[in-house]
Amino acid sequence: MIAGKVYNSQDSELVAALNKSKSLCRQYNNLDFSNVAARKVIIDELLQEEHNDGYCVFTPPFWCDYGFNVKVGKNFYSNHNLVILDCAEVTFGDNVFVGPNCGFYTAIHPIDAHQRNTGIELAKPIKVGSDVWFGGGVTVLPGVTIGNNVVIGAGSVVVKDIPSGVVAVGNPCKPIRKITEADKLDLDDPNI
Repeated sequence: MIAGKVYNSQDSELVAALNKSKSLCRQYNNLDFSNVAARKVIIDELLQEEHNDGYCVFTPPFWCDYGFNVKVGKNFYSNHNLVILDCAEVTFGDNVFVGPNCGFYTAIHPIDAHQRNTGIELAKPIKVGSDVWFGGGVTVLPGVTIGNNVVIGAGSVVVKDIPSGVVAVGNPCKPIRKITEADKLDLDDPNI
């Protein structure tokens, strides 16, 4: 599965891992949001790594398939309703912010109905650089790489790689312009 080869999604080992992950997600989503310590314990178990080196928030509800294929850098924040189908690795760099109702999907299902009905799948990894912001409702599809210092506009469907240093929007998502110094807010402006 992780190697990007055909696998059987009904394999007993995968089903057991999926069931464990879904149970942890349910526990996480049912915690009181102010219970930061308990949320951290579950996220660390789910992602199978400790997150002591920086801010890491998955605002409930959060769902993933396995968890162990999700890697997040420092200063990660996701708003409500993040779904990560991590049949392959989904890697986020540092300073990544994900708006509400976003999805990162690595699974690829056969187009042929007979093959699809057997439960076979493929998966391709998703890689997200550092300093990336996803607006609400963004969908990122299998095999996509997004560079550093990128803004993906709300509602976009990312089907191809996005280079560093751009604002990208649409369905399919495409770069519309470079990010420049002119994009900095004037924090001394009383109107903002």
